[in-house]
Amino acid sequence: MGNNKKKQNKKSKKLTRARLFEIIQIGTRNDVASTAFDVALITIIILNILSLILESFDQFSYLDGIFRFLDIFSILFFLIEYILRLATADYLYPGKSRAAAVFAFIISFDGVIELLTILPFYYLSGFVVFRLLRVARIFRLFKINSTYDSFHVILSVFRDKISQIAASILIILILMLASSLCMYSVEHDVQPEAFPNALSGLWWAATTIFTVGYGDVHPITLMGKTIGIIVDFLAMAVVAIPTGIISAGFVERSTTLKRGLAKGDEKAGLITVTVGPETPYQGKEIGKIENKDDIDILVLIRDGVCAVPTRNIKVKNGDVLVCRRND
Repeated sequence: MGNNKKKQNKKSKKLTRARLFEIIQIGTRNDVASTAFDVALITIIILNILSLILESFDQFSYLDGIFRFLDIFSILFFLIEYILRLATADYLYPGKSRAAAVFAFIISFDGVIELLTILPFYYLSGFVVFRLLRVARIFRLFKINSTYDSFHVILSVFRDKISQIAASILIILILMLASSLCMYSVEHDVQPEAFPNALSGLWWAATTIFTVGYGDVHPITLMGKTIGIIVDFLAMAVVAIPTGIISAGFVERSTTLKRGLAKGDEKAGLITVTVGPETPYQGKEIGKIENKDDIDILVLIRDGVCAVPTRNIKVKNGDVLVCRRND
């Protein structure tokens, strides 16, 4: 009898942590508690950013007490949220042990940002750098509807095109280095203060390639000006490469989402699956389904909303999955 009671208590505790995890995650339309938490979190973040801006104006110095109260209240809110996320980290990383999941969250982007939103409260007098960490709170705006909005689409495009983007950035860095070396060779003798070494031209190269052109450092010799013109022409082509890659990625993702809203296109190699009691996908995570059936789930349609699926989302009854087989 005693063992059964212990098991029930343990199960109840596990279900409570699972519910907490659902609440602090991005809410769905039918989850009032989770949606309310999201609204509260977003409201506090916006109020923090607004107070950070207003307290920089002397005209609003009489509101310092309100700003201080808001700072203390938001810190307490963020601290409780951070503790809850640590306590439920094993639900976010189900394939890891509890300790490993906590560590994975701490070093993740969200974990670092959440920690940086708490640290400024504990800064010592004179340590201005800790106060500057308050600006990190603005990055928490990325949590707004991160499952269903364009933020996640942008991240997914960058993930899909990361190798091409990295290659284009490498080309830009090579062009900058070559430009710096060339400019040093022809301008050092006449402008030793502007181009004192081989890497001193990197600032000029950066402002030229990205068409900023501050004019604080510029060539004065005929050869230097000629190199500058050549670099200008090359820059127009090179800088357009990552822009084109990202634009193409958005077009591909947009096409996929439109097909998903149309519930699939067999001719395009897309398969639509409506999740129900008879399907084996209900209650399973996107990542596990993809690994088991060797498919890519491109679109998740839930409650009439088209979403970019992440690997840790659990599929529910009524979800529509737009998939592509990895043949």
